[in-house]
Amino acid sequence: MRILFVCTGNTCRSPMAEGMFRRLAQERGMVVEVSSAGVATVEGLPISHHAEGVLKDLGIKDQITSTPLHAGLIEWADLVLTLTQSHKRQAIATFPEKADKIYTLKEYVEEDETILAEQAELSQLIADLELSRALGQALEEAKERRIRELLQRMPQYDISDPFGGSRREYDMAAQEIREALEKLIFKLEKERFR
Repeated sequence: MRILFVCTGNTCRSPMAEGMFRRLAQERGMVVEVSSAGVATVEGLPISHHAEGVLKDLGIKDQITSTPLHAGLIEWADLVLTLTQSHKRQAIATFPEKADKIYTLKEYVEEDETILAEQAELSQLIADLELSRALGQALEEAKERRIRELLQRMPQYDISDPFGGSRREYDMAAQEIREALEKLIFKLEKERFR
């Protein structure tokens, strides 16, 4: 399996996710390839000092530099996990044909059955909306109302952005990431043994 983590500049959250996930997967004997990229970055920037410190404190010495999100990476990945909903929207807008493998990290590891059912319903309603727009038709008022209702109830799936913040803020973001990564490991292991 190939997993790509995506954030803005690929110097804070996605490199921490990449390094931590690689370590967690190795510890469990999982065969995965991991990379990261940014939706608004240039090639070769070093990761932030605090992100590097977080990884070093975890014994992770990966040499990660920034990589812009590009078609080759999207094609390479089996699963693209963004750190925020805006990263997901941007990735899907740029690569709409790959939307079926692009999720936010927290969304992908969601376990609440009610939320999962509502996400599926919302996805279908949004697809209906887009089809109606493409055909020049209006969406039924009840469906529009239901979309608004579901959007208001959806959980927040963003990992907080520590960019420019203190080491404490990086540690808090890293903890958020680690909790989601542990759920990801569990989900992938469960799927592997189905």
